[in-house]
Amino acid sequence: MILVALSCYVKLSKMNRAYLDAFSGLSGDMVVGALIDAGADFNMLRQVIAALGLGGFTMTTRRKTVSGISAIKFDVAVTETQPERHLREICEIVDRAGLSPGVRRDAIAIFDALAQAEAKVHHTTPDQVHFHEVGAVDSIIDVVAAAWGLDRLGIDVLTVSPLPMGTGFARSRHGVIPVPAPATAELLKGFVVRLNDGPAEMVTPTGAAIIRALGRPLPAASSAFEIERVGYGAGTKDFSDRPNVLRILIGREREESAADELFEIATNIDDLNPQIYDYVSERLFAAGARDVTITPTIMKKGRPGVILTVLCRAEARDEITAVLFAETSTIGIRFHRVERVKLARTQISVDTPFGKIRVKISGDCSNPASIAPEYDDCHAAARTHAVPLKVVIEQARAAAQRSLKP
Repeated sequence: MILVALSCYVKLSKMNRAYLDAFSGLSGDMVVGALIDAGADFNMLRQVIAALGLGGFTMTTRRKTVSGISAIKFDVAVTETQPERHLREICEIVDRAGLSPGVRRDAIAIFDALAQAEAKVHHTTPDQVHFHEVGAVDSIIDVVAAAWGLDRLGIDVLTVSPLPMGTGFARSRHGVIPVPAPATAELLKGFVVRLNDGPAEMVTPTGAAIIRALGRPLPAASSAFEIERVGYGAGTKDFSDRPNVLRILIGREREESAADELFEIATNIDDLNPQIYDYVSERLFAAGARDVTITPTIMKKGRPGVILTVLCRAEARDEITAVLFAETSTIGIRFHRVERVKLARTQISVDTPFGKIRVKISGDCSNPASIAPEYDDCHAAARTHAVPLKVVIEQARAAAQRSLKP
């Protein structure tokens, strides 16, 4: 289901997106509760869970009002002692259940992410990890239910807000551990977190594993988002400083002609060694330049020269100016504000016979204005596999076109 995260701006996208607004953290049961509240049918979920062939539990939902917010509390009560299970045993349970390919893949991906994290923490291998609480029936149900709910609601891209990490200590089968739990901290590498935020454990290992396997942080620059559904999943604890609910927003991104205001900085140069321009460009991009161009021109007394032009945001103007004075022979720089309108752009990674290649997509994903394979990736692949560069470029472009088809 969630293999490539495309942040394209589309006029009528066929890609459903979900945003986990985790101001009170998240756990497996909170994710499931939010998905049910957003429209995933609980009776259908019962049938899916029954196919796992597990026993010794009851599964219920109820409405819970938290700070005036109506949320779904998803509960799995364990009624019989459960064995500790290894990753292989859990995967066999999932495989035997006859789940749809997407649900099966995503559920196993979540357990695999958790096994990798636990193995790292305990200095062992994923196959040797005892899952303890997470291998118990309630956590297996949370994981499968979350994978099923995302699939049922047609979620193609899952993003998550910055996560509160909580404070203090918690008890586990290994003894007293710090909050966040070591496995949770391992799973949240690459995600934005708020340290020392929250009175207790705010993100559980199961919740962290779900977003590790299927989600990603919200991009810094996002397009307009049209909300179609909202759901709330309630947590077990009550906090005095915030409602303990997880909010999920489901919808589509809308195409916008993205406009922004930049500075255009330019200078005329006629007495600089041309070999230096490559290094100057590197310095300018490192200083925050959005674009650097060098245009041949004829200066006074018929001397050939260049116009060096830089586009940058306002906050980078002073540093760009300093680089130009330090690295070139100019004694004067001019600048003015400019506005630009740009197509939405994103970058995906596609599989080709020559390995993974990054590809830039511009415009509407369903009908992109351009599909441009990353030159450096193609160049490296052509050298590695001793094939013509144009063949690698063609294969990458074709793979990207296939991935964008509905």
